[in-house]
Amino acid sequence: MVARNTTASSPARKPPAEMPPIPTVTFLDKKARKAVEKAVRVLENSAVYRIEAMSSPGAVRTYLMLKLAGLEHEEFHAIWLDAQNRVISFDRMFAGSLTQTSVYPREVVKAGLAHNAGAVVFAHNHPSGVPEPSLADELLTRSLKAALATVDIKVVDHFIVAGNAPPLSFAERGLL
Repeated sequence: MVARNTTASSPARKPPAEMPPIPTVTFLDKKARKAVEKAVRVLENSAVYRIEAMSSPGAVRTYLMLKLAGLEHEEFHAIWLDAQNRVISFDRMFAGSLTQTSVYPREVVKAGLAHNAGAVVFAHNHPSGVPEPSLADELLTRSLKAALATVDIKVVDHFIVAGNAPPLSFAERGLL
C-alpha cells in the first residue's frame, strides 16, 4: 500500500497551547544538529524515557518533531508499546521518496509480534510541510489497524509530522 502526500499547501497554523513551538533540527548548524541527535539517543536509552516518554500527547509530538521534522524524504515509523503503553522500541519501518512511502501491513504485523507489543503509535512525515492526511494515509491507517487487531495489537494513534507545524494526530481528528 502506498501513502501519498498529495495535499495542497495551506496557511501555517499556530501550535496548540500545551506545546510550545520548537524549531526543527533542519535549521541548526551541523555541530548543534549532532548535539541534538546525541541527546535524543541518550534520552531513548534512559529508563525514564521508556517509562514516561509517551505519557502525554505533547511529549509524543515534541519527540516526533525532533526525530522526523527535518527529513527530506518520507519515512514511516512505529513506536511499539507494551501493555502499559511504555515504549519498547522506536522503529523506522519504511523509507520512501519526496512524496510517498510504500508501507506493507504484513511487515508491520511481523515487527509488532517480534517486539511482543501490546500497542503502537504510527508516525510519518510530510516533507512538504503540510500535515494534512491524504486519503491514502487514512486508508493505510485503517488497513494497519485491522491487520494488527487480528494479533491483539492496538493502534493508539498515527501522527503526521510536517516541518515546524504541530504534528497532526489521527486520534484527535477522529480518524482512528
